[in-house]
Amino acid sequence: MLIPLLPIGRRVSKSLAVLAAAAAFAALPTRLSGQTPAPAPAAVVASKFPCPDSEVAHYTAYRIDQPIVVDGHLDESVWKKAPKSPRYTDILTGAPTVHETRAAILWDAENLYIGVHAEEPFLHANFTKNNSPIYQDNDLEVFIAGRDAYYEFEINGYNTTYEVFFIWNDAYERGGFSAAPEFARSRLQPFNGVGFTTHPRGGRLGQFDWHFPGKRTAVFLDGTVNKDDDRDRGWSAELAFPWKGLEWLAKAEGRSLPPKEGDVWRIDLSRFNQYKEAAPAHDSGGWFWSRHGVWDSHIPECFPYIRFSTNLVSAADIPKH
Repeated sequence: MLIPLLPIGRRVSKSLAVLAAAAAFAALPTRLSGQTPAPAPAAVVASKFPCPDSEVAHYTAYRIDQPIVVDGHLDESVWKKAPKSPRYTDILTGAPTVHETRAAILWDAENLYIGVHAEEPFLHANFTKNNSPIYQDNDLEVFIAGRDAYYEFEINGYNTTYEVFFIWNDAYERGGFSAAPEFARSRLQPFNGVGFTTHPRGGRLGQFDWHFPGKRTAVFLDGTVNKDDDRDRGWSAELAFPWKGLEWLAKAEGRSLPPKEGDVWRIDLSRFNQYKEAAPAHDSGGWFWSRHGVWDSHIPECFPYIRFSTNLVSAADIPKH
């Protein structure tokens, strides 16, 4: 959740203009006797979004057939075998970041599993009550999108979580959300993005008291939290989201839960820090698997494409990322 109110940290409202591709025309050939000049190719169409689709990351999530103990350690052999995301980059520029963050995704018949490891030399966390403003801590975030809605999840070093379920305005009636007590209009708040408030689809309705049914979360701190007279190594988060809890996101397109071979979901992973790397680095404090180009997490069109494979991760020939 990016909140553009305070002038520090990740609550800085810093919006960039949507990147526009320049129109490209091939030079017309010299007119010769009896020869018609070739037509110029069509102009390149500017992207509606600050992250051109050609720049959005792709990833393959493999299946597992052995249980994962959700304890935050990411020490099971399947995590070691799973392909890792590229090192997170700055949300705005895509530039390298001072500390490494990488994620991996696995799945089985019951759950979607996400593991993230973040380097952090000075571990900090404050909030201990769920649905506190975790975005004011150093946090790790996950967004999962369906066609008509998306889910936001945040976690800090104390394993404190923050969750919101967002529904696009144009889908609230058509998608059947209005008939569900958990999404009664009285329980929703209007939301129109943060730095990208001109999304072609318009605004959203947020259920800020929605909790993913059956989720399991754990963190492991490799260091001492809130103690800056030593150096820490970092922390990791291990998450399990039951497929059943994704029913509202799968509904519009009739998606299979669990997924079938080749199914593709849009899932975003990011990290926000209350500190920034010193100048001359241009560190926004928001680090992403796939950059958004504007200070806004809430652009599903910028979320990485996650393709699900029914091949076991233990037997797959995993490409390097």
